[in-house]
Amino acid sequence: MKTYEIAVVHGDGIGREVCQSALNVIQALPGLAGAFTFKEYMAGADEYLRSGSAFPDATYEGCRRADAILHGATGIPGVTYPDGTETGIEFGLQLRFRLDLYANIRPIKLRPGIPSKLRDRKPGDIDYVIVRENTEGLYAARGNGVNLRDELAADTLVVTRKGIERICRTAFELSRRRNGAPGDGKRRVTVCDKANVLRTYAFFRKIFNEVAEQYPDVEADYAYADAMTCHLVERPEHYDVIVTENMFGDIISDLAAVTVGSMGMSPSAEIGTDHGFFQAAHGSAPTIAGQNIANPYGTILSGASMLEWLGERHGDQRLLQAAAAVERGVGAAMRSPHGLTRDLGGAATTSGITELVIGNLSPVASDAAE
Repeated sequence: MKTYEIAVVHGDGIGREVCQSALNVIQALPGLAGAFTFKEYMAGADEYLRSGSAFPDATYEGCRRADAILHGATGIPGVTYPDGTETGIEFGLQLRFRLDLYANIRPIKLRPGIPSKLRDRKPGDIDYVIVRENTEGLYAARGNGVNLRDELAADTLVVTRKGIERICRTAFELSRRRNGAPGDGKRRVTVCDKANVLRTYAFFRKIFNEVAEQYPDVEADYAYADAMTCHLVERPEHYDVIVTENMFGDIISDLAAVTVGSMGMSPSAEIGTDHGFFQAAHGSAPTIAGQNIANPYGTILSGASMLEWLGERHGDQRLLQAAAAVERGVGAAMRSPHGLTRDLGGAATTSGITELVIGNLSPVASDAAE
């Protein structure tokens, strides 16, 4: 029985609470005793204030060596570098580039028991995945932009053929494994860009089309980023997989998360060839930290994605079964009369949700027979 080493970075604000929730759920899974060792590391704004580094070398080495990385959230408004950029988020940004976590996969799914902000939408109507290129685009300029005499500032948007090809291929392969868009059942990959205005995005679309030709069984689709913000509200059932540049992916995935409940419902997996980093896409929300009211579902579901990724990577059926068990436990908790936190219109606590999920976990060993 293989033992997996998980690097745990709780971070700032509610990050500690929601990350602990995910850990509690994973550690409560029946049938996985001894499957994991969890090693905790420091990063974020609090660590910057303490040590002068938001991302210590020891944390990087621990993350690099680990089989997977589980994260809460980092960043505190007002804790910034001299150039005005936030310190805490440096951890996630640097980790992406240094470990080449090129695919940021964000599932957007309206689940039973969760009210949508969109009128008349019900579970089954919204179920798509945003595949965000994670190492290029405008955010690759992080720390390399120019501020000239406090009169001119510039950042550069950079994309490469290699980066576009691999993220588009990831999107098409993912669509092949899914059941298609809720509206018509078609497997479809939509590229979200501004190819009508900027050469970088026109190049992105050109490479997208080249990759699409290799997947004749998957429909290629197109949307400009500004129009996409309308489409995700008006016709979310049209989408199966959306692939896009780094910054646009950041923006539309936040909008999408709110359509399926809140930012607390936004798990993500950041994956490269050799490494996987798992966290909810929301921030550290320091104004509610320590009050036991943060929504832990996004981080718990990110933990399930971690189990699934490890299971697929290592051919470990135990972990695939465990991921499915967490998904079922979350679904049962959401349908409970006490399964909604404040952001979802309920009054449940962070610890209360965690206990509900744990109480609905099925034994991993029995899943193989289902």
